[in-house]
Amino acid sequence: MFKGSNVALITPFKNNQLDIDCYIKLIHFHLKNGTNGLVPAGTTGESPTLSHKEHEKVIELCINEVKGKIPIIAGTGSNSTEEAISLTKHAENVGADGALVVTPYYNKPTQEGLYQHYKAINDNTSIPIIIYNIPSRCVIDMSVDTMARLFELKNIVGVKDATGDPKRIEQTINKLGNDFIQLTGEDGFAFDFNKRGGVGIISVTANIAPKLCSDFQRFSKSKLKEEIIEAEKIDKILQPLHKSLFLESNPAPVKFAAKILGLCDDEVRLPLVKIKKETQEKIKEALSLANLIN
Repeated sequence: MFKGSNVALITPFKNNQLDIDCYIKLIHFHLKNGTNGLVPAGTTGESPTLSHKEHEKVIELCINEVKGKIPIIAGTGSNSTEEAISLTKHAENVGADGALVVTPYYNKPTQEGLYQHYKAINDNTSIPIIIYNIPSRCVIDMSVDTMARLFELKNIVGVKDATGDPKRIEQTINKLGNDFIQLTGEDGFAFDFNKRGGVGIISVTANIAPKLCSDFQRFSKSKLKEEIIEAEKIDKILQPLHKSLFLESNPAPVKFAAKILGLCDDEVRLPLVKIKKETQEKIKEALSLANLIN
């Protein structure tokens, strides 16, 4: 169910309030452009600065608009286990297909603490859970051995891997097998990730280039030589865009790109700020190279 190009969906704001009309238009933009799945209320959706009411609202809106056409993986992570359970229960109750649960940040738990955190969420819900392992933001790195323990539980189905470690994919396959879903969280690494056994991505770039990203994912997993060549071509087109969207803290750059494309405003919530002029120019250049603007 969870494979291909899944969009880490941005949350549009207007005057510091959720822009519901724009958000709904974004969702339908992805439905029209081949996106394989949507991930509302993740880091790219500015979940750290969403109120609980807003967090639940963006998930509900996404599910209601998609109407089962593609999977919805709701961001429900927290460094508080009880809060993560509550958010995951809500996502399950309103019809999400899965939950993306980030490793607890700031608390810095041990591997046993990580295991108990996810086990508690697993034991209190019945929804498929994808672990989000991102050491650069959370300071901790979940080991393959801990994932293997968690995979024995009924709801743990896979990982969004943002370690940037190419060896991790093979290590995980060797330990957990091919049934454990591996999605990358690194846009620039997507081709290599899929070659090594990954099945897709939870993508930032796909917010603004959904068709290119979904076509790339489809071709990159093909066994046909001509489609692999096409994937290589698309990857080369997207690489400058991937790079430009991470010149400053996500999602400020991708929101600027979305504004250029007329998708939404580039408003972000503090402590994030709008990107610098020089970053804007590099994003415009990358958008032009990808033929997304003239």
